[in-house]
Amino acid sequence: MTGLGYRREMRDWDMSAVTADFFEVAPENWIHRDRAPLHRLLASGRPVQLHGVSLNLGGTSVIDPVFVRHVRALLDELGSEHYSDHLAASGDAHQLYDLFPIPFTPAEARRVADRIARVQDLLGRRIAVENSTWYTNVGELDEPDFLMAVVQRADCRILLDLNNIAVNHKNHGKNHGACTPQEFIARVDLARVSYLHVAGHEYDERFGLYVDTHSQPVEPPTAALAQDLHARHGLPILLEWDNDVPALDVINRQLSCLQPSLTT
Repeated sequence: MTGLGYRREMRDWDMSAVTADFFEVAPENWIHRDRAPLHRLLASGRPVQLHGVSLNLGGTSVIDPVFVRHVRALLDELGSEHYSDHLAASGDAHQLYDLFPIPFTPAEARRVADRIARVQDLLGRRIAVENSTWYTNVGELDEPDFLMAVVQRADCRILLDLNNIAVNHKNHGKNHGACTPQEFIARVDLARVSYLHVAGHEYDERFGLYVDTHSQPVEPPTAALAQDLHARHGLPILLEWDNDVPALDVINRQLSCLQPSLTT
């Protein structure tokens, strides 16, 4: 099963021609907007899942119960099975719509897990947290160990982003536990994974870093790893393409490259 992140650049497309089995949207973009496009996706027989950017799970401000209630209503309206957000901070005094790393420490794992538990109490259901891209970080835990400490304490699920793991490993090697994708996955409880994210990234010479731009095709090793995880564990694969969104035919070619039927 392959999915696609639905973006505003796609609003004039004939979505019946998109060869995705399900879609994903950011709830922040739809809570106060006409949701007719989402209901048209549902009417095509394909579910819509929610993946947010503003819970601020890694921040320090109080979890906003009004926002969470809006998300709960949207989940119920769309019949969405999954809601996820990033294992990162996104701003306390103001919503920054960017993601900032959480120190990989046991204390931070406990603190953030308790914030996730608060969200789950308000929602009345479990959420998933996505492993994020980070460009600098501190702490004594390796990233997969930090992730598992959080999800075990919170009893939440994981949205496993394979592109983020690849970017972190390219940028940091073994520093701060930036494991290879295979090493990372070996230390994660795959039974907690809701589905997989894949995307493309670019090298930025200004910073000497690979940047998680979601503006390029998925690298073949990442696509192959996703297909293998689907074949062995039945995990759905979702393509994110957020910037420089190409034409529909290009998206369909990318989706076809992710089709689990091509796994050998």
